[in-house]
Amino acid sequence: MLDRLFRRRREARAVADFYLTIAAQARRPAFYRDLGVPDTLDGRFDMVVLHVFLVMRRLKGQGAAAADRSRLLFEAMIDHFEKSLMEQGVGDSGVGRRIKTMARGIAGRIEVYDRALAAEDGDEGDAALQVALDNNVYGTVSEVPPQRLAVLAAYVRREAAGLEAQSLESLMAGEVRFGPPPGAG
Repeated sequence: MLDRLFRRRREARAVADFYLTIAAQARRPAFYRDLGVPDTLDGRFDMVVLHVFLVMRRLKGQGAAAADRSRLLFEAMIDHFEKSLMEQGVGDSGVGRRIKTMARGIAGRIEVYDRALAAEDGDEGDAALQVALDNNVYGTVSEVPPQRLAVLAAYVRREAAGLEAQSLESLMAGEVRFGPPPGAG
């Protein structure tokens, strides 16, 4: 019984570390400085969600262990957002409501990103991905230069392909490799 308890704790810690590695990529300054992603709570939230989605997408359909890892990764992200809200002084009664709203927003983003990436890489697929990024990552920006949307969309496609090339074993071990953020061009 104790062995199972310790194994769960080790797994939770490993997934939390895995999440933090993914979130570190989403927080790289180049996204905000060079691509104009809003350096706000909303902008950072959307970049973290985007990067966690990319990893979850890679784990999708890879068996029960990968599905469990994906679920735990999602839970680690939600836990992190909940702790952030509490650190910002949101009262206990407001945290649950905000987390539910966030979770619905995350589910919508996952769905739209997944559909956009499933579309053929070409004019139609790129347009769908750019619209999804414009509505979410740049949702609080009144006018986004088309070049920035194109560059971020290309980055997302590149990273999705890069994750596909990474072994499932390395991802399950908590190892993830992302390429560098693009410049705005």
